[in-house]
Amino acid sequence: MKFSAHPLHLLAAAGLSLAASVHAQNESDLHQEPRLKVLVTAMAEGLPARPSSIGDTSQLLSAIAGYNVAQGGGVSGLPSVNGLADDRLKIRIDGMEITSACANHMNAPLSYIDPTQVGHIDVLAGVTPVSAGGDSIGGTITVRSAAPVYADTAGVLRSSGKLSFAGRSNGNGLSSGISASVASDTLSVGYNAAYARSHSYQDGNGQTVLASLYESINQAVLLGWRGDGQQLSVRLGTQHIPYQGYPNQYMDMTDNTGRFGNASYHARYGWGELDASAYWERTSHDMGFFTPERKGMMPMLTQGRNTGYSLKASLPQGEGALLRIGQEYHVFRLDDYWPAVAGSMMMGPQTYVNINGGQRDRLALYGEAETQHNAQWTSLLGARWESVRMDTGAVQPYASNMMNAADAAAAKVFNARAHKLRDNNYDLTALARYEADARSSYELAAARKTRSPNLYERYSWGRGKMAMTMTNWFGDGNGYVGNLDLRPETAYTLAATAHWHGGSGAHSWFVKFNPYYNRVQDYIDVDVLGQFNPYSQPAARGALLQFANHNARLYGANLSWQLPLAAPAALGTLNLNGTAAYNRGQRADGGALYHIMPLNTLLTLEQRSGAWSNQLELKLVRRKTQLDQRRIEAATAGYGLLALHTRYQLDKQLQLNAGISNLLDKTYADPLSGVYLSGLRAAGGNLHALPAMGRSFDAGLSYSF
Repeated sequence: MKFSAHPLHLLAAAGLSLAASVHAQNESDLHQEPRLKVLVTAMAEGLPARPSSIGDTSQLLSAIAGYNVAQGGGVSGLPSVNGLADDRLKIRIDGMEITSACANHMNAPLSYIDPTQVGHIDVLAGVTPVSAGGDSIGGTITVRSAAPVYADTAGVLRSSGKLSFAGRSNGNGLSSGISASVASDTLSVGYNAAYARSHSYQDGNGQTVLASLYESINQAVLLGWRGDGQQLSVRLGTQHIPYQGYPNQYMDMTDNTGRFGNASYHARYGWGELDASAYWERTSHDMGFFTPERKGMMPMLTQGRNTGYSLKASLPQGEGALLRIGQEYHVFRLDDYWPAVAGSMMMGPQTYVNINGGQRDRLALYGEAETQHNAQWTSLLGARWESVRMDTGAVQPYASNMMNAADAAAAKVFNARAHKLRDNNYDLTALARYEADARSSYELAAARKTRSPNLYERYSWGRGKMAMTMTNWFGDGNGYVGNLDLRPETAYTLAATAHWHGGSGAHSWFVKFNPYYNRVQDYIDVDVLGQFNPYSQPAARGALLQFANHNARLYGANLSWQLPLAAPAALGTLNLNGTAAYNRGQRADGGALYHIMPLNTLLTLEQRSGAWSNQLELKLVRRKTQLDQRRIEAATAGYGLLALHTRYQLDKQLQLNAGISNLLDKTYADPLSGVYLSGLRAAGGNLHALPAMGRSFDAGLSYSF
């Protein structure tokens, strides 16, 4: 696989300094939408997915300016783009919108596909086209599995496949993947599977980070057909995570089983092109304890179901103009309940009903016009309307005794309220691109984007300390309760991108600069209700919080560049690549927003010669001092990390990878990692930032046939 810019809607990437893609070798996209022209040239190319990202697809794009990952479990990182994360991003996998069916978002959407199964990723930030999705204010991440492979000649069968293996010394992590297909020129049948697992990793001091182990299994079957300007693909698959530790949560994942089916259809007609897709996905999710450092019993069970479809027509409107119109429908159902624990005075005798038949249904209509006015000017204008309907049933606490008095009182108040709610949201997008000459272009974009609250933000209701701490996808050790009076978030975004380059080649120089400003009305943040001591440790502090609307602003800039360096012919090509990102987020009434990455930069010295490719990386992150005091956010020290990676490609079939991550075995904490809850007692009751992984020797091999 390689990283490169994707031309689709890149006019809309003014909110981020690039739109990055991952492409699998020897496979083509299912289809290509009609485009007026290639709007963006390649920004950067990198090595394939490294063994250090075993199992976690969210890490594939970690070299992009403005993109970060908030650590969850080992395969469930939560992506963040320009300070907006998780549900504020629209994430689609093979056309499916998978909603986290967990009060801790342990089954994050990107955990449903292994890195070895990825064929293509698009990232659009901030000012995204209305055709790329609504109900989000931070951007869109679109992931596609490998497309069907067909024979080039009628009457001849084509067979192909790929085997891959990777290992990581830290935590003894390993992954493997297999894919195989057989096809004629019109029919294709394929299968792929991936396996990843790791023990708990060690930090830079050689100390084991407790409860950071995991195991993940993914399988899928792909059927494809094409003919006469039409293509159809059908995927059926399963995901199973038998266990996944969460060092920054009070609970661990003890099982997650997902099953899905999706179908995509593309056709070209005389009037234009039609894209249609439909999907179904069901998740069964369990939380509890399975590691020695977390003892006791507290089962928490969740059932989630996603179903939906989308229709889009692309209609040429004469030379230089294209109209896209579409309609989408997404249904999400959720049941979240905690069975009683026999013999427990606190957790029984009733089942705790957290979300009872939760419903979140979205109906959307949109239209956008892309116009090439002349050789220099291109524009994109779009509008989208969405109806979001939400509802849930009556709830109940474990009991009405003194130990559950707060929850019992809250349940009565919650059940007395009406739960059926409806939001009518609309998005507007306007973008313009000016190509001044062959070596410079400029983009300006503005948008109004809207996101309705998720089911937990509106309908989680427990007021007891234990119940509140079970709702938390932030990894901050705090407790949360929902708010029936929440309003949708509305973001007004202004962004620009200046791109200077020396040509279109992969080794030409370029510089991209991308400032942005976001004013978010009714940003869903928190109000403080009280404090507590996590695990009853006097030295540790946690906050009890309620989701609440507050106005906020986020602003910053991304910078990326590539500079070819003079080198002897024997060294091949030598490039100095780099990215830098600055991001700030503040509430209008004062104080920093949570999970805002401090100033950071990534410098990469890359050398390529024939079959060899080598990279020396230096990542620098400034000390995190802009802290969310309401969430008692942990400060992190500044740090610098060195990494070395090498790749050898033999005859386009055999590829070898090796590397050393955190070369100097640096002790540090990622600013978005949250707090180290699983190690709280071992650390003498002091709560601090989650330690990151120490040095790791990585190796990988893939063979295509």
